[in-house]
Amino acid sequence: MSRERPTSLITGASAGIGMAFARALAARGHDLVLTARRADRLETLAAELRAAHGCSVAVLPLDLAAPGAAGKLADEIVGRGLAVDWLINNAGYGVPGTFDGNDWKTHEDFIRIMIEAPTELAWRLLPAMRERGYGRIINIASLAGHMPAPAGHTLYAASKAYLIKFSQALALESGDRGVHVCALCPGFTWSEFHDVTGTRETMDRMPSYMWQTAEAVAAEGIAAVEAGDPVRVTGRVNRAIKAFAKLIPDRLGLWIMARQAHRFRDTRR
Repeated sequence: MSRERPTSLITGASAGIGMAFARALAARGHDLVLTARRADRLETLAAELRAAHGCSVAVLPLDLAAPGAAGKLADEIVGRGLAVDWLINNAGYGVPGTFDGNDWKTHEDFIRIMIEAPTELAWRLLPAMRERGYGRIINIASLAGHMPAPAGHTLYAASKAYLIKFSQALALESGDRGVHVCALCPGFTWSEFHDVTGTRETMDRMPSYMWQTAEAVAAEGIAAVEAGDPVRVTGRVNRAIKAFAKLIPDRLGLWIMARQAHRFRDTRR
């Protein structure tokens, strides 16, 4: 059983889906550990949540692209005497352009944040969850992880496909010990993600029915992990797109992506 006030660790909590999870979990009676690079935003959010819900909020600013950052974060949490019941591996971003159009340091940082950090945090925090007989891990993947990969943002879909398979295996290994693991797969979500990647103008041309709010994504993620779903694609439109992608041959899927990638990816070198 969960404790009276579970503690949730949320990475990338300063905006978007991470912030939505922080607000939703605080409203459910959770204490929080928030991490991201922007300390000022985290402190503002922490003050808001303490005032609104009376929860304890620890702010641990950190760049998960730094070597050893995930381990340092886990050690800091243990050093403060905190036990994490919910892990929300949300930190993430996209790298515009083609694979050889970016330097290796850019890709190295991306791999640390998108693959290494969520994997290591799960590895470090899972044993205590299993020992207590309760835990929830949500890895923020993407609809992109289910689709044929387009050109541009080359490692993004690959990293999300990894999180989906990782979550499925971890769910099977841990479900009998009271730990639920879910790969949450949103599609286009209203956040600053596309502002950071410089693709906002392009993305704003996408039809409105393709988009979800960060709050809707977080709510669906909480419901999915509580229900024990190892993978959840959010929103009916996204689930329909996934179903269609599974029905068509790979060659046709890649052809469609080749023709449509310019609508939502920066393929410039």
